[in-house]
Amino acid sequence: MDKLEDLESFLKNVDKISEVVTDLRSLNVEVQQKAIETADRYIAALDEPCREKVNKTTINSNPPLQPSLDLQNDSPENFMKIMERDAEDRRVKRTAKEKKATELKDKGNEAYAQEDYETAVKYYSDGLSELKDMQPLYTNRAQAYMKLGRYKEAISDCEMALKCNERCIKAYLHMGKAYRVLKKYKESRNCFEKIVEIDPVMEKIVKEYLNQVDFEEGRENQEIDARQEGCRGNGLRVPELLEKLSRPGQLPLYYCGGLEILSQAVSDCTAQTLFRLNNGFSVISSNDTVRSCLLQKTKDPDSQELCASALKLWRVICCGNDENQKMLMTFSLNRQSIVDLITSEHVAVQNECLALLCVYSRMSHGRHLAIDNLNVPMLVRNLMVCISKPKQQQQNTAVNILENFAAENKFCIQIRDVLTNFVILPFTTLLRNISESNRHVLVSLISAIGCLARDDVICHSFAHDPECWKAFVVAIRQCTACEYKEVIYPLLGLIINLSAITSPIIQEHAVSLCNCCLGLLRDRNGGVITRATGVLSTVLPQSPEAVQHVIQGGAIRTMRLLLKGTGQNATKYAIKTLTVCTAASHLAREELVKSDKKLSILRHLLASSCEEMVSGNASLCLAHCLELEGIGSTLLGTDIVPLLLRHAAGDAKRTAVRQNAAIALGKLCQSEPRHMNKLRELHGFEILHSTMQLPTSEP
Repeated sequence: MDKLEDLESFLKNVDKISEVVTDLRSLNVEVQQKAIETADRYIAALDEPCREKVNKTTINSNPPLQPSLDLQNDSPENFMKIMERDAEDRRVKRTAKEKKATELKDKGNEAYAQEDYETAVKYYSDGLSELKDMQPLYTNRAQAYMKLGRYKEAISDCEMALKCNERCIKAYLHMGKAYRVLKKYKESRNCFEKIVEIDPVMEKIVKEYLNQVDFEEGRENQEIDARQEGCRGNGLRVPELLEKLSRPGQLPLYYCGGLEILSQAVSDCTAQTLFRLNNGFSVISSNDTVRSCLLQKTKDPDSQELCASALKLWRVICCGNDENQKMLMTFSLNRQSIVDLITSEHVAVQNECLALLCVYSRMSHGRHLAIDNLNVPMLVRNLMVCISKPKQQQQNTAVNILENFAAENKFCIQIRDVLTNFVILPFTTLLRNISESNRHVLVSLISAIGCLARDDVICHSFAHDPECWKAFVVAIRQCTACEYKEVIYPLLGLIINLSAITSPIIQEHAVSLCNCCLGLLRDRNGGVITRATGVLSTVLPQSPEAVQHVIQGGAIRTMRLLLKGTGQNATKYAIKTLTVCTAASHLAREELVKSDKKLSILRHLLASSCEEMVSGNASLCLAHCLELEGIGSTLLGTDIVPLLLRHAAGDAKRTAVRQNAAIALGKLCQSEPRHMNKLRELHGFEILHSTMQLPTSEP
């Protein structure tokens, strides 16, 4: 069929055609005659042009002649052959048109990639001349129209694409963008929201587009309000001040006073918008005296004061105004100054620069603007320099900025290559020199480093940096000696996250690190004890030497005591540490069994815990202990068999738990065959057989 509409119409008449064919086979001559006449009408109708809502096809002026049925010579079989031959002819023509249209589409795509949008439109249009119902041609041409600023034509193409495929996400996307540019915000939102209806997975991406619609509608409303205020004379002060500030050759104090007055005048949204509409950014940035101060070419007190006033003005006009934040970043002078002045020796300049960066760092829109326009590696370097200086106010502000930006993946990507020199080196220097003056900022800095370490590449870099792990050991010892608990707690949390990566550097420092944690297990702070246990649980699997060291240091008894508590994290860390120790050491198993002959602690975990890591490690630890002679006999009469069997037959997704429970059951029956009676009674052999088919794994 040349048209989808033709095909749909044809399918609707299938039943009628079937009736005609049945009548053609009738022995009644009158019925057969009527059927032939009906068949002739159907065949003749094939030559009629398709009925279209819009003119989308070219009519063949020389259609192939269709053979007609003759009552005397033709039969029902001939009629069916004619029908099949006609359908095949149409299919062949359709295939040829699809091939030609695809070739034109590919040429259009090549032209689009080379930014030759006019040529791309021509190729897509030629393709549509071949095949009017090819949806990609409409959406691709719409995209090219968007590049050419022909938004209404883009919308029209998107509507045609939706007639071909009513669930075409690409059509709704381009149409939403076009409506947004045309300031038809309601229609734009409807298009983007339709995408989520079609594919809920797109919700996060669509949210960004909806935010852009809200942003542009808000900006337009602000500008309308500002112009109305200007017409009423309420905003005359802003343009007057800008006119005075544009006068060249004045002393720094003249401009400084003008900027201060202007900062007070633009304290609300309307005044901020009037500043933008009156080219305020250009007026200030093109002032040679202001430029000189922002570039720190002169460092006399008046120039420094002018520099601080300019930064304060930027902060005031950008606070709560997304469009002003965007506009500020269009000037290269501003972009350079914002980064460089972080490390200014003049306190007021440094404070105002950090305050301006705070404005950008608070919201996602501002962070994206800063990341896209500022020199991010130098920004991080200067923030770390500021953090390293003994000025608590600037330190705290710089850390907050760093932590806010660390939430953005693009920010982390841009600092990967400079991480060692710009982040790790100053961070480890601070860790080695913890003092009363910097311990408070270290708490926030460790949190910021933890945010950065969510990036896999950054986390890997920290885990493989030898200076980092040396500094961790030094910092823990120093904090322990000085009782800086507020530093130890987040530091241990960072170490837990980093040591989840297997690294030869961690293995090298494992004994020293675990020795520090053994000391912390005697701390009076429960949170510190829990996190010290967490470090043991992640570091011990990487070092057999560290395992032997903590066993000799009395870790088995401490872990058993921790398992009697109710803390979820403490239980998770303690059972994993206990499992690692019992797997590596016969002495550890003996010590655990000696203090708990019926392994009541492990049985309690199996009975009460729903967490996969806890129950899986409890089963594995139990299996280790069952390797000791006579342990199976001591467990006769307990609930050990039904407990293990319950986990072996548990959730199919908990493969490690099922596998470990099955291993423990096998060792239990091997240690004491009488447990098989209970296992047989509970139909456990079938469960064990199915469980042992699973791939071996441990939590």
